[in-house]
Amino acid sequence: MNHNRTMQYGKLIPVMLCFFAMGFVDLVGIASNYVKADLELTDSEANIFPSLVFFWFLIFSVPTGVLMNRIGRKRTVLLSLVVTAVSLLLPLFGDSYGLMLCSFSLLGIGNALMQTSLNPLLSGIISGDKLASSLTFGQFVKAIASFLAPYIAMWGATQAMPTFGLEWRVLFPIYMVVTIIVIFWLGITPIEEERADRASGFAECFRLLGHPFILLCFLGIMCHVGIDVGTNTTAPKLLIEKLGMTLDEASWATGLYFIFRTLGCLSGAFILQRVRPQGFFAFSVGCMAVAMAGLLVSDVHYIIYICITLIGFGNSNVFSIIFSQALLAVPDKKNEVSGLMIMGLFGGTVFPLLMGFASDAVGQSGAVGVMAVGVLYLIYYTLRMKTNAVKTD
Repeated sequence: MNHNRTMQYGKLIPVMLCFFAMGFVDLVGIASNYVKADLELTDSEANIFPSLVFFWFLIFSVPTGVLMNRIGRKRTVLLSLVVTAVSLLLPLFGDSYGLMLCSFSLLGIGNALMQTSLNPLLSGIISGDKLASSLTFGQFVKAIASFLAPYIAMWGATQAMPTFGLEWRVLFPIYMVVTIIVIFWLGITPIEEERADRASGFAECFRLLGHPFILLCFLGIMCHVGIDVGTNTTAPKLLIEKLGMTLDEASWATGLYFIFRTLGCLSGAFILQRVRPQGFFAFSVGCMAVAMAGLLVSDVHYIIYICITLIGFGNSNVFSIIFSQALLAVPDKKNEVSGLMIMGLFGGTVFPLLMGFASDAVGQSGAVGVMAVGVLYLIYYTLRMKTNAVKTD
């Protein structure tokens, strides 16, 4: 028994490190702010970077399911890590606009491959009642990488030690080295995989949008990711605009957001064991609604900080709750539902673009207004989720 448990943990550690590597995608928020400053870009030009990262989820989520059936889940995850490593290598050669576009595109492609294949790989190691808590813990590990990114970038930009001229870009080689370690560790770890299922095609996935509640879930995922990427990108800009901070001083706001998102993921794993998802979802959306109102009307520094923490905590469990509700709504088409929900991460493309145009027009309050529309939709979704729960009970 002890030997089997040791073998299980030996497989689980490299897989959890893959979740850590999955979190590297969130460096795009702080990186886009530094690129904006270095190249003197407008908000709409700079917000192309996070939008480009999440665009690839629309293209690669379903094809990744086909690829997994052909080469296996572990090899698909390894491929995603290789693509991620290459994306982190490119900024070592400079931060020109074209080079950073290529880097963030590869980062998005690698993350799309990883998001689609890593959860099924974990299900081959952990099953039964422990799978849900293991997936939640994986999101907690992912969030650690997310909130470390802005602090590493700030350290590279402000500390006195030599960084070989990279300054804030020292973030990329550090995460690249971690990625290479994970590639070798996972590569030598034997993991038995289940027999491949029939891959879903685009037609099967999009046909589900005709199901009213699945469409609501799909749009809910888009709003969740849009608010997540939007806050990641906009929080430092709010401090710069409203409080007159420098970028290096304001960058910690992104870290503050991810700290509370991390704490939200960790606490959510325990809260959701005791509280109905509908009630906790309503509380989470309420936190974000209060925060958006505060950001729109206040220039007081501590109120802005509180609002950022409320968004971080409130948005931390929205994805997992919506995802699970979608699976429960159509339990006989889990593969198709999963592919469609991953496509919903495309919201990380739509929201930053709209926020960039809005902030160029009226300042950062315009960007907050775009996110507030997403929160209003989630309030509507909360009411519909309660109705759907009554029907299924």
